[in-house]
Amino acid sequence: NPMMRTSSRSRFQGVAGSVAAATALLLVLTGCTSSDASNSTASSTASSTKPTSTPPIETPAGTSLRAKRYCEVLLVSPSSSGGVSADVYNSFPMNACPEAQWVALDAKAIATSNQALIALLNGPRYWLMDRIKKIAGPELHQDFGGIDMIKRATVAITDMVAANKPYNINRVNRKAELTFNTGSEIYELTDPGGAKYVMQSWSQQIDPNLVESGLASLGSRLALPPGWSFAARKLTAPLRVVTITTDAAVVQDDLKNSYSQETTT
Repeated sequence: NPMMRTSSRSRFQGVAGSVAAATALLLVLTGCTSSDASNSTASSTASSTKPTSTPPIETPAGTSLRAKRYCEVLLVSPSSSGGVSADVYNSFPMNACPEAQWVALDAKAIATSNQALIALLNGPRYWLMDRIKKIAGPELHQDFGGIDMIKRATVAITDMVAANKPYNINRVNRKAELTFNTGSEIYELTDPGGAKYVMQSWSQQIDPNLVESGLASLGSRLALPPGWSFAARKLTAPLRVVTITTDAAVVQDDLKNSYSQETTT
């Protein structure tokens, strides 16, 4: 039925932008070191999987994740509920998402080779916390154009309109604890109710030239909703965002920088 095919295609083209926004909010935390991927094959779009099991993950003392680069590939497929879901693959800590391989990725070819409706490319992004602690489990590795990635989540997308809006609060079950060290500069959103959200990663998707030194002055660039504010401050004590047993509340600004609500534990 040509009309049905056209309707289906339009639906999933519209879904692509919304899914990208929603799943980019995920904090798919991985291990604590990065490696050089210069020996990867940039032209490859084939995928391979190798399930492994790992112990719980924690950043070793004396090291920091801050400013570590990563990227994600999202494979979107129909879900059993009648909507769509996205399998989220993250490059960290396997590699630093090398630029040559990243820009060479063909989303359409990746979707075809993985029998997905669409593939979405999320990145590059950079972590801002210093340390993480995460409950780990079996790992599923996959190669995307020479970039080794690990599957970190499968996310059901329900409210497409809300998911596509900046400053929309999303709940993420990530079983992780983030730590920002004493002396680190942090960047916070405050909502109208006084809740604070600390930036966990910055993005170069909207502004390819955005670097860490430009984050403190973002307030003048953001289209903040009424009652929201942005500020930078230097920590005089460690800041921990603990969501081991509870869902994280995560938002994005209009430059796709991601923030986690600060917890009291």
